[in-house]
Amino acid sequence: MNKLPNLKEILIDTFSKLIDQFSTFTSNFISAIVILLIGWIIAKTASIVIKNVLSRIGVDKIGDKIKDIEAIKKFNLDFKLSNIVAWIVYVFIMLFLSVSAADKLGVPAISNMFLMLVNFIPKVIVAGVMTLIGLFLSDVARNFVVALCKSFNIASGKLIGMGIFFFLLFITVILALGQAGINTALLESSFNIIVGGMVLAFSIGYGLASKDILLNILSSFYSKNKYVEGQIIEILDVKGKILKIDNTSIVIETAGGQTIFPLKVLQSEKVTLFN
Repeated sequence: MNKLPNLKEILIDTFSKLIDQFSTFTSNFISAIVILLIGWIIAKTASIVIKNVLSRIGVDKIGDKIKDIEAIKKFNLDFKLSNIVAWIVYVFIMLFLSVSAADKLGVPAISNMFLMLVNFIPKVIVAGVMTLIGLFLSDVARNFVVALCKSFNIASGKLIGMGIFFFLLFITVILALGQAGINTALLESSFNIIVGGMVLAFSIGYGLASKDILLNILSSFYSKNKYVEGQIIEILDVKGKILKIDNTSIVIETAGGQTIFPLKVLQSEKVTLFN
């Protein structure tokens, strides 16, 4: 006959294994808590030091310049760049040490999740720097376009400049998201369709609305070498001295005052010059 198993030995063996497992788990749990505690102290200390150092070297001035950008100003953002960098460093250190803590507990799923986040943070930092640079470059381009439109007396210069700003900023954001490892194929396709439609509509509408202005600007290129300030000229029975010529108009001083003509009349009307 088969010998019956010794129930007492089975219970003792099972209980011994449970005690060993509980002891191992407790030891690992305490080690994980110690790692997290030490990590918190290191992360907190590092974030405070970095915040103070960045504040003293004037990094927060970059944040002030961001808040002064016209498109950002309306949101009334209140932040300091040193606080953001210090917080990122704090989170990075805590996540990095959390990987070791999870390994101590023997939970690969949690460890892999923390490791994925640790690897993702540098990409987010690079994407953030790209977005920051793109923000400043977009604002520089906006100011340049506004100044250019103003010099040519083109209406809606601020609107055009703002459109350029968001156009360049959106491209920067797409590039930054791609750098962060986010698939932007659908976003790029939608952006291309929207931009194409907006450019077409804007070109048609603004071209029709600014036809006379463009004619004047083109006339300035043809006429700038033919007419100079101080000449006596007659246009449409108005005779007088050329007082001023700019990109879109000519000012003639007569006995009765000043008469302003659009430059296109120099190409479309009879002009008489007097020596």
